[in-house]
Amino acid sequence: MSPIVYNEGMMVSAATLTGAAGEHHVMSQLLRRGLIAALAPAGVPNCDIVVTDDIGDRLCAVQVKTRNNLGSDGGWHMRKKHEGLDSPSLFYCFVDFGDDEEAAPVTWVVPAPVVARALSECHQAWLAQPGKKGQQRNDNDMRRLLPAYDHLGVDEYRAGWLSPYLEAWGALQQPRGPG
Repeated sequence: MSPIVYNEGMMVSAATLTGAAGEHHVMSQLLRRGLIAALAPAGVPNCDIVVTDDIGDRLCAVQVKTRNNLGSDGGWHMRKKHEGLDSPSLFYCFVDFGDDEEAAPVTWVVPAPVVARALSECHQAWLAQPGKKGQQRNDNDMRRLLPAYDHLGVDEYRAGWLSPYLEAWGALQQPRGPG
C-alpha cells in the first residue's frame, strides 16, 4: 500500500485508510452476528461504533484500534485518557491486519475496564524502571497496549494475557444489566 492516496488534490494517509478499514471490519463482524451497528459521527471522542440489538435492549460503544504488522512490540497506540475510560458499556476492538494484505485480520474484543487497568498498571511499572542510560523515565501521555508486557515483569500481563479476548465477539452480545 502506498503511504499517500491522492484524491482531487487532497491527501489521505495510509494510517487513516488502515483505521477506516479496521472500523469497517469490526462493523462487518457485528452485523454478521445480528447486531445493529453504526459508525459514530465524526469527532465523537471515545466511540467509533454504536451497537445495539434489534429491539434496543442492549447498547454499547466500541472504539477500534487498528494496526498493520509495523514495529516490534505488536501493540497499539493509546493515550493517558484511555486509563480513565472504564465504562462497562465501552469495548475496544484491537484489529491486527498483519503484514500481508492477503492475511485475515485478527481482532481482540476487550472491555474498557480491562484496558484501563492494564494501561495504568503497566505504565506505572514502565515509569518505575530506569531508562536505557539508567535515568528516571519521564511521564508522558503516550501509552501502548501490548500483547505481552513480559519486559516489565507485571505477571498479570505476560504473553497470552489477551488470549481470552481473541475474536470474543460474544462479549458484545451479552445482555446489559440495568444501568
